[in-house]
Amino acid sequence: MIHTSDILKAKLLIVDDQAANVLLLERLLRSAGYEDISSTQNPAEVVALHRQKRYDLILLDLNMPEMDGFEVMEDLKGLEGDGTLPVLVITAQPNEKLRALKAGALDFVSKPFDIAEVLARVQNLLQVRLLNLETKKLYEQVLVEQELSEMLLQNVLPQAIVERLKGRSQLTANHLNQAIVDSYAQVTVLFADIVGFTAFSQGVSPEVLVGVLNDLFTRFDHIAERRGLEKIKTIGDCYMAAAGLPVVVSDHADRAAHMSLDMLDAIQDFNAKGQYPLNIRIGISTGPAVAGVIGKSKFLYDLWGDVVNTASRMESHGIAGRIQMSEATQQALTHPFSLEHRGVIDVKGKGEMNTWFLNKAFN
Repeated sequence: MIHTSDILKAKLLIVDDQAANVLLLERLLRSAGYEDISSTQNPAEVVALHRQKRYDLILLDLNMPEMDGFEVMEDLKGLEGDGTLPVLVITAQPNEKLRALKAGALDFVSKPFDIAEVLARVQNLLQVRLLNLETKKLYEQVLVEQELSEMLLQNVLPQAIVERLKGRSQLTANHLNQAIVDSYAQVTVLFADIVGFTAFSQGVSPEVLVGVLNDLFTRFDHIAERRGLEKIKTIGDCYMAAAGLPVVVSDHADRAAHMSLDMLDAIQDFNAKGQYPLNIRIGISTGPAVAGVIGKSKFLYDLWGDVVNTASRMESHGIAGRIQMSEATQQALTHPFSLEHRGVIDVKGKGEMNTWFLNKAFN
C-alpha cells in the first residue's frame, strides 16, 4: 500500500535551461508537499546527478539548446538498464510526445503548464513507480526465501528426492502429502559409532560435546559427498549412510568400503589435531531395502529393511578401530580390497554369520 506521505518523500529533479520554468515548477511542487527537490539548468549534469542520488522522477525539458532531452534520455539508459526511464518530459511540441514515449519516458506535460495536470501526472507516476519498487522488493524477498527453503530442503533430503517434490508443486495438496517410497534390489548400508562416547560425554561440557560431534560428523559428511554415499541420519553419536540410493549404482559396496576407510583416516586426523582422542567402530552390510520420505511434517529421508539391522549389528559386534562387513558386502565388492576373514560370529537377532574385516583398498 502506497501512502501519500510516501509519495511526498520522493526525490525529484527538475531539468530546464530556463530559470523561470525551474522556479515555477519547484514552487508548484513544494506547495503540493514535495520536499526533496533538486534542479539544474545544465542537461549535461543529469546523468551524474542521477547516479549520485537516484531520483524517483526527473522532470525533463525536451527543448534545450546545447543538449536536448532526447540526448539526456539516451545517456540515462546506461544507468537504468531496463529501457524504462523515471522521466516526465516537458515539451511545447505535440509531435515530440510520441517520440519521447518511445525513447523511454513515462509520460509528458505540455507547455504552458497546467498546474492541476502537472501535479496529477507527477503523483500518478510516482505512485506507479513506488508500487513497482515495492513489488520488486517483495518479489526479491520471495526469491531469497525460496532459495533459503530450497537450500534447507536440500540439506535434509537427497537432491533426487528434492527434484521429485518440486515436480509436485502443481498438484493438489493430497498429491503433495503422498509418501515417496522406492524399493532397491541392492544397497550397501554403513553404520559408524564413536567408541566410549558415553563416558567421554560425562567428562566434558555440553558445548565441547556438541563441538566434537559437529567436527567429526562434518568430516564424515564431506567423505560421503566425495565417495557418492547418501547420509541418512545421525542418532546420538552414531552416523548412518548408504550407497546405491536414491540413484542406483553398481559399485555401492565399493563406495561404502572406501568411505569407511576414509572415516578411520578422519578419526586419526582429528586425534592428531585435537585433545580428545576418540575411536570409532564401523559396520557394513549389503542387501535389498526400501527408502523414501513418509509423514506430513519434519520430512526425513529414511531407509528400512533387514540390511539396516544387519549393518547395525556389524557395527555393534565389531571391534574399535576396525571395519566389519557382512558376507553379502564381501561378495558385492567389485574392486580389490585387503580383507581379513574374521570367521563365524554369533550375531544378536541374526544367529551365526560369516564376517570380514576391511583393512585397506588396493589402487
